[in-house]
Amino acid sequence: MSSTRWMKLAARAGMIGPFLFGSILTTLTILKYDFLLSLGWHPFRAPTFDWPSGLALGGYGWIMTVTFILSGLMMTFFASGLRLSLPPVRPARIGSLLLTLAGLALMGLAFTTDPTLSSTTCTWHGLLHDASFVLVGLTLMPAMILLGFAFLNNEYWNNLSYYTWITVALALPTFWLKGAAFYVFMLAVLIWCEVIAVKLHGWNKVR
Repeated sequence: MSSTRWMKLAARAGMIGPFLFGSILTTLTILKYDFLLSLGWHPFRAPTFDWPSGLALGGYGWIMTVTFILSGLMMTFFASGLRLSLPPVRPARIGSLLLTLAGLALMGLAFTTDPTLSSTTCTWHGLLHDASFVLVGLTLMPAMILLGFAFLNNEYWNNLSYYTWITVALALPTFWLKGAAFYVFMLAVLIWCEVIAVKLHGWNKVR
């Protein structure tokens, strides 16, 4: 398969992934509202209490599990296409590698979480889930920072450099905050992925 064809498919994966994740997240939150409340979650007072991980528990939980896997796969595919569109400089190489690792970490969230209020001991899959969540934060934010530098020195991408850094500045603190600010992180990152994927899809049209 040619690199042009690969980038086009990767861009489509990058566009589908955030939309799929956001749509499933919203739909399941509505469908499982009462169940989430039983876990201790509240949309305003405790928005990160077993959310979104708790959506993989109980009825329809398998849908969230599959969504974690598919979204992670599409992010890794997207990262490979993005790398091909950038010059062979260190920020591009490391940034795209970290984005790939973030996709793998997103897949790792498919390991079922342990309910916070459960009286049982932590399970191996719960520990792997928590480790994957931390890995998402440790890879995604640095990836975006480095990709911002890669964008800055590229004529096609440079208009998205400062947008990327602004997104990081907005998303980084909200990732670690246990409150409604976490919604900001989710939305900012999903929009960023969508914007970059759309830009990648248009790359072939100018070549």
